[in-house]
Amino acid sequence: MLLWHRLAIVGAVLVVTAVVARLIDRSIAKRDLAPGQATRYRVLRRTIMFSVVFVGILSALLVIPAVRAVAGGLLASSAILGLVVGFAAQTTLSNFVAGILIAFAQPLRLGDRVRVDDTDGIVEEIGLTYTFIRTLEDARLVIPNAKLASDTILNSTIRAREQLAQITVQVPLQTDLQQLVDTLRREAGDDRAEVLVTSLEGNATVTVRTWAPDPESARRLESDLRLRAHQRLRAAGVFG
Repeated sequence: MLLWHRLAIVGAVLVVTAVVARLIDRSIAKRDLAPGQATRYRVLRRTIMFSVVFVGILSALLVIPAVRAVAGGLLASSAILGLVVGFAAQTTLSNFVAGILIAFAQPLRLGDRVRVDDTDGIVEEIGLTYTFIRTLEDARLVIPNAKLASDTILNSTIRAREQLAQITVQVPLQTDLQQLVDTLRREAGDDRAEVLVTSLEGNATVTVRTWAPDPESARRLESDLRLRAHQRLRAAGVFG
């Protein structure tokens, strides 16, 4: 095969590779996703792009006999191969694997407010090997993914959905507070509920705290607890 034939094939393979990579990238980039899903897709998008480009370039180079012979010689040398893999595992490969873990375990996501090494900022980009955090001074903190995967991160955005529902009830000081506490604890209907006498100034203030699965449920639970507490106190003659 003539040299220009081989060069034409190399050029054609590279063009096809670029087109395929571009089409895949555009199809993935069109999705409008939540921060958690967007983080996974961003890393997946970059991984696919890298894989397509790598396979395309490798396929193009193998058309040239001289390059194919050199590549075969290098791959046949176990010492050189071991050295390459060893260096990659310590640096680039470790960061790449850490990026995949971050994308799926999600200790941080795009847009999250985090603290890393006493630096606060917003996660702006999670790449294949590095993560970019925009600091409060509008600088960019560039961190290897392997470091993020092994260090402690304070994430102020990810919070438990459980919400504390809390109400307070004021009753005259002559009320039997122990009986009232026991009654309100039964009304709360949750083993984790706390009923505390939080003040004795003027009137006795009793606080009821219990957990709800989410903020909306907490608001409804607070209203329900107020109604039940009012009914119990009226039945006991506390409110006349």
